Amino acid sequence: MLMPSNEFVDPVAQRRLVDAMAVLENKVDLRGYPHRYLGVVCDRGRSTERVTYVIAAVEILDRFGWDLVNVTEFFDHSAYAFLRRRG
Repeated sequence: MLMPSNEFVDPVAQRRLVDAMAVLENKVDLRGYPHRYLGVVCDRGRSTERVTYVIAAVEILDRFGWDLVNVTEFFDHSAYAFLRRRG
């Protein structure tokens, strides 16, 4: 089903990814997020910095009902965390 062109589509919900820095800077609101699983991505900084940012974002999201499933780094340029909503 196609959505009307004037209806807003949340890019986080569409991609199922949120930028770790957006979480850390309190620039994202996931209260209306419709899916059970969510990816957190960071592609800034060095390898250890990316993982640190992703884990820090996971700790914030944990307070809002999200559990960490896995953390990985792809091709040494992006760190990802995968979370599942509790309940």
